[in-house]
Amino acid sequence: MADVASLNSQLKRQYPNLNFQNIAATEVHGIYSATLDKQIVYLDEAGQHVMLGSMIRLKDQKNLTQNLVIQNNRVDWRSLPLQDALKQVKGNGQHQLAIFVDPNCPYCKKLEKELDKLNNVTIYRFLYPIRPQSIVSSKQVWCSPNRNYAWDNLMGRGLMPTASSTCANPIQRNLQLGQKLKIEGTPGLIFANGYRALGYTSAEQIQAFWQQNGL
Repeated sequence: MADVASLNSQLKRQYPNLNFQNIAATEVHGIYSATLDKQIVYLDEAGQHVMLGSMIRLKDQKNLTQNLVIQNNRVDWRSLPLQDALKQVKGNGQHQLAIFVDPNCPYCKKLEKELDKLNNVTIYRFLYPIRPQSIVSSKQVWCSPNRNYAWDNLMGRGLMPTASSTCANPIQRNLQLGQKLKIEGTPGLIFANGYRALGYTSAEQIQAFWQQNGL
C-alpha cells in the first residue's frame, strides 16, 4: 500500500493534469494498473511510463486486464430497486440482466431484437427517458394494465400506449438512479455480477459474457 500511495502522490505532483484512478499493484513486480480516461493502463513504479494493452497470464491464458475492466466498472446489483423496473421472465429465468432504456433511443430498439434471441433470462427494464419527448410515453407504459405488452408494442410496432400517464410511477426515481450509476446514454446494461456496459450489445456478446463469468 505504501508503494501505491507513493506512486499516486508522485503522479499527482509531476502530472497534475492526468487523473489516474484505481492504482493497484499487479502480479508483475514493479508494474501497476490504473484507469485513465476510463481506460485500463499500466505504469512502471517510477511513474514515468504508461503502457496500453492487455495483460495475459500465460499459465492459464487468463486476461487480467479484462478482470480489471469488470472490477472498475461495477455496481452493486443488490442495490438495484428491481421493483421499479418492467420484469420479463423467459424460460427458467436463470440469467439476470438489468437494462436502462429510452423509448426513443434507436439503439434500444435494435437491442430489443437481440433480447428476443436470449433464452432462460430474467430481464429488468428500467424506463429511463433521458430524452424529454420520452417522459410521457414511459409513464404511459408503466401505467398500462400489461406493461410488457405496452412496451413491446411501442418498441416493436411504434404503437403509443393508450393508458394515462398520471399513475404513481418510478420514472423520476429511475432518472436519479441512472445518474447515480453514471448511465450516460442508452441502452445501459447491468449484469448480475454488477458489470456495467453502455451501448448496443448483441445477443452473442451477452451470452459470451455469461459464459466467461459463470452467470
